Amino acid sequence: MSEITIDKVVVNIGAGQAGDRLNKAAKVLEMITDHKPVFTTSKRTVRDFNIRKGLQIGAKVTLRKEDAEKFLNKALDAREYKIQHYSFDSQGNAYFGIADYTDFEGMKYDPDIGIFGFDVAVVLKRKGGYRLSRRKVGSAPVSKRIRIPREDAMKFMESKFKVTVLR
Repeated sequence: MSEITIDKVVVNIGAGQAGDRLNKAAKVLEMITDHKPVFTTSKRTVRDFNIRKGLQIGAKVTLRKEDAEKFLNKALDAREYKIQHYSFDSQGNAYFGIADYTDFEGMKYDPDIGIFGFDVAVVLKRKGGYRLSRRKVGSAPVSKRIRIPREDAMKFMESKFKVTVLR
């Protein structure tokens, strides 16, 4: 029950504007993950950047189970299996960015698309206990012994994916 597993991997590109650039970002996500992306919307209006509330400005893909592990291996290979220690948060999740999609093995530069970087969020959980906060009847906060400390998340990534955590 206390074994740490990958809950999901979320891959996100913030295009910053709607239109052609957003469609190209979605195409990059689809090429890399082999899944159809979902568009994300802005939460508030920012007049300086010409963004309205509800405008589609990004794309994301959520991967689970075997797809998540397979993609994470590719993403870590692009990062040369190195992650900074500050990429882990207090809940045990890991976040890192990849500067260019051509860093992935087998991807070539396409002048029609251009250069796109993206963010990868790795959400970890223990096998048992997280349903406690998500169930409808009798939900309760997750206790401290079920939460994943930062150090345990680092050890999990080091042992499962042979990652070097840079300090």
